[in-house]
Amino acid sequence: MRLALFEPDIPGNAGTCIRLGACLGLAVDIIEPCGFIVSDTRMKRAGMDYAARAAVHRHASWVHFQDERRQGRLPGRLVLLTTAGALPHTEAVFRADDILMVGRESAGVPDHVHQAADLRVRIPLRPGFRSLNVAVAASMVLGEALRQTGGFDADGAIPAQP
Repeated sequence: MRLALFEPDIPGNAGTCIRLGACLGLAVDIIEPCGFIVSDTRMKRAGMDYAARAAVHRHASWVHFQDERRQGRLPGRLVLLTTAGALPHTEAVFRADDILMVGRESAGVPDHVHQAADLRVRIPLRPGFRSLNVAVAASMVLGEALRQTGGFDADGAIPAQP
């Protein structure tokens, strides 16, 4: 399983997602352009010392990311976390090789990215609330996806990576 960040705007959120990936043993794909310089201090602060232990892959653009997928270097379904998703994340059936993608904090993803997703899921919210922070949303859905796919061992821990 992987976590993809589509053109992130906020360095602290990107750093938090990188830390999440490191702690859960997941690769993180950053699809540029970003709304900040990737070496931004705020991103490093949010990632803390975990960022150095994360598997981060930068893609120059959406086209480059899709080329990697077409060539089989990024296998698995593209699962978009979106407020426009018809399926609640708790009803989705996840696969171990899924790529879970969050959109830009300011605008989500454009229509062509939305259409490219193999599955679109949403987190059910109370009426009158629009969305969650992308790092919070990623954490919630990744937790459910890892639970479903055996990503946690019997004690609820992440198995050590080889």
